[in-house]
Formats: sequence, structure tokens, C-alpha cells
Amino acid sequence: MPNDHDTPNYSALRRKLLMGMAALPMAGLTPRLAFADAPATSAVNTTGLAVTDDAVTVGILHSVTGTMAISETGSVEAEKLAIEQINAAGGILGRKIKIVQEDGASDWPTFAEKARKLLVDDKCAAVFGCWTSASRKAVLPVFEQYNGMLYYPTFYEGLEQSKNVIYTGQEATQQILAGLNWVSKEKNAKTFYLLGSDYIWPRTSNKIARKHIENVLKTKVVGEEYFPLGHTQFNSVINKIKLVKPDVIYAIVVGGSNVAFYKQLKAAGVDLSKQTLMTISVTEDEILGIGGENIAGAYACMKYFQSLKNPNNEKFVPAFKEKYGKDAVIGDVTQAAYLGPWLWKLTAEKANSFDIDKIAAASPGVEFKGAPEGYVRIHENHHLWSKTRVGRARTDGQYDVIYETADLMEPNPFPKGYQ
Repeated sequence: MPNDHDTPNYSALRRKLLMGMAALPMAGLTPRLAFADAPATSAVNTTGLAVTDDAVTVGILHSVTGTMAISETGSVEAEKLAIEQINAAGGILGRKIKIVQEDGASDWPTFAEKARKLLVDDKCAAVFGCWTSASRKAVLPVFEQYNGMLYYPTFYEGLEQSKNVIYTGQEATQQILAGLNWVSKEKNAKTFYLLGSDYIWPRTSNKIARKHIENVLKTKVVGEEYFPLGHTQFNSVINKIKLVKPDVIYAIVVGGSNVAFYKQLKAAGVDLSKQTLMTISVTEDEILGIGGENIAGAYACMKYFQSLKNPNNEKFVPAFKEKYGKDAVIGDVTQAAYLGPWLWKLTAEKANSFDIDKIAAASPGVEFKGAPEGYVRIHENHHLWSKTRVGRARTDGQYDVIYETADLMEPNPFPKGYQ
């Protein structure tokens, strides 16, 4: 499909789109490898993937329409930037990367249908995609049935592991539990009000959060509510929150609903410089639609913020803005999406093959020293070792990083006592 996202005016157009969504009812570069040195196609592709002597085809599968477009568009941009940079550095195993892009359209059956097309019809050597856990759960049987490889960029609830997925975002122990520990200690929080969009990730994440709050922190959940994707009327729950006065609002609202929620929260007089709110779903991408003035003071627990100070990020941010415009922003999932093509390249070069079984076997131990978040390494469970950070939202739409773990956190998608 045409790459409309690469135009300089795209970010401005996107902001206009996002601002209107609340009204919807619903819904480290490697040395250049000369092509003459490329290994024979018969050696690196023994299973009929879309690999030629000079090209390898991959898929990008995200929502660029519907309520999740506010969150997923940045992932598309980051994946395309990574692929462009990899191609400029000589490609992968001497081959340039070609892209087939499909739109999941914020609809989980559509994701499954498009995943099957990318694997069966297009024979993609890797697919970079999905955002919600619902979309990932919809495509997972397809990737396992047809033995494809998905690089999934979103922080998620954990409780999953597959040979056919590399999870480049954080799981629950690295985000949910770490964030609750921080806010409990720093804010002396005793009561929590849990909010979420009504699908698997927010519900499972809050189930994990509730267990941690009650059983480990020995504190109390004073409310828990869920809303359909695309929901825009939050005044009723905001009134309940004002009445209950929880120490912490723990918010896992996703997509375009965030625009309505945070605007209505501010309009109702809830001052986030006084009322502690922690989110694990609002990145800089969502704030582009919400407006920084409507969320300033809120805390987010993630592994990446655009404002991070390190040499890798100080190269990545300007490169992203050069491609997508000076007003473009980069959130946690956008950065995790950028990791996908690079990790796939490094793994294929380690395996000296595009074959899925060989990629899966070679993945553990692969490290990307050029990651904008600083450094990542793939664990045997196909998740990433990474740091956990807490940021506080500013009026300009960025976060001040106010906490980070000293060391990389080991991923543990099946924490004992939380299943």
C-alpha cells in the first residue's frame, strides 16, 4: 500500500485525526554487506519463504484505521524507519527488505485474516505487528499453524510464551508489579481505583494488579471498572472517583478513549498534580491526541520515554523526526516496534538463515546495543531483558524520567502467584 505516513505533514494530519476520535461512538548500524558476498538463497531459505537472491519480504500488520490507530500508527512508522536504516546499511544477509503492509483496522478477526494472508499468500519471512492483546491472541494460532515469526511490540499482561513470537515490550513483572511497588513506596499509597478498557489486556493486567495490591502490598482496591473500546463518556466513573478519593487512580484505558477520559477528568476538576494517577497505557503517541495540558502530572510506568538521555536515543529521535516531521512523537511501543526489525536482522545473521525454526532457536542471547532505550537482550522465553522506568507527564506532551531500575530486569511472563 502507499506509504502515506512518510509525508512531512503526516503528524499534523494525525493530530487532527486523533483530536476528533473522542467523538467516535465506537469502536547500532552494522557494516555494509556487499550483495556479491550474500549467501545462496538455497542455503538461507529452505522452507519457501519470500526470499530471492537480492530481497526478503516482511509484513507489517497494525491498525491504521479505527480506535487503535492513535496508538499503532507510531509502530508502523518506527518499523519502516528501522527497515529503511537496515537497507541503507546493506540489508540483511545481503538482501534488501521489502514490505507488505496490512491494516488490522482495530478488529481482531481482521488481524487473523491479514496474518494468514501475510504468511500463506505473501510468505513473509517475519511480521512486525499487533498492539492489543486481543489482536495478538487472534493472530497467535495463525502464526503457530503456519510457522511464522511475529515481533510484537506492546507492553502486555504476560502469561504467554511462544516459539513463534518475540515480545519486544515488557510483561507484567517488568511494568505492572514494578510500577505498583514504586507508587506504593513513593506516594505511601493505601487505596487504588482500577480502570480499564474492556478486553483481555486491561482485565488481566488489573487482575494481576489487584493480587499484588491486596496480597503483597497489603493495601486496598476501592473500585474497578471497564469500558468498551472507543468509549467516550467517563463522567459517571469520574464522579465515583471524586467521591471515593483513592490514593491512586490506576488507569489502563487504551486508544482513542484516552482523549475523552483525560479531557473529562480535567474538566471535572481533578488536578493530577495532587491526585496521583498511574497509567501503563498512555505514551507520547496517545498524548498527541489527549493534549499535554490534560494529562500533565500523571505518572506512567514503561521502559522508554522520548526524553531519555543516552547516545542511542539522541540519534534515534532526530532520525525519527527527520522522516516523520518535527512534531512527531515517540512512545514506548513505538520504540519497542523499532527494535523488531533490528533484532530480526541480528538473529538472522546469527543463524545465517531466514528459516523460522532457525530464527526461533537463535533468538536467545541476541543483543541490540543500539536500542534507543539503551540496550536489550532476548531471553530464552523470547521476551527482552530491559530496564523499568517511571515518567511524569509534562504540559508539552513529554515525560520527565524520575525513576529507573539500576539494572536490566529479567522477564518472567509466568510469575508465581499471579496466574
